[in-house]
Amino acid sequence: MFDFFSAQEFTESTNLDECISYLCDYMVENGPFEGLLGFSQGATLSALLIGYQSQGKVLSDHPPIKFMVSISGSKFRDPSICNIAYKDPIKVKSVHFIGEKDWLKTPSEELASAFVDPIIIRHPQGHTVPRLDDASVKQLSEWSSNTLEDLKNEDGNVPEALDSDEGTDVELAENNMVEQVAA
Repeated sequence: MFDFFSAQEFTESTNLDECISYLCDYMVENGPFEGLLGFSQGATLSALLIGYQSQGKVLSDHPPIKFMVSISGSKFRDPSICNIAYKDPIKVKSVHFIGEKDWLKTPSEELASAFVDPIIIRHPQGHTVPRLDDASVKQLSEWSSNTLEDLKNEDGNVPEALDSDEGTDVELAENNMVEQVAA
């Protein structure tokens, strides 16, 4: 869709404004979205959108994003972006998958530190969607369960965006989320 990094240091970007505009339009027209999941540049951009939204820069016509899953995401280093998106700690539940051999390990850790109480799941792999060990699956399952419990509507159901033809209970939504990330 869009490639917005033009340097490995993440200090230069191209097409970023167009990318943000496209995603914001999509989210407003097709949402609401409760959370965002991204890999690599997708995770980096997801965090940027959430940071910008918390500062009132984007998505004013969309309910606040409530959670994020970052797989090998990184923190932008451009000061003009950082001074807005990461001005304050991001108060959104987040889980960050960080690979020990990932060339983005340090920027991934920097991104996680931009969030309040991030959950970090480390794996021995590189820049990839990781295969999780049993302990990591359990940690993700607990995070998912807690996050989905927090998302319950006043009537006790999960939001429509997380609904399934098979039901609306938290366990079903939790299992779907864990299966999608752990697969």
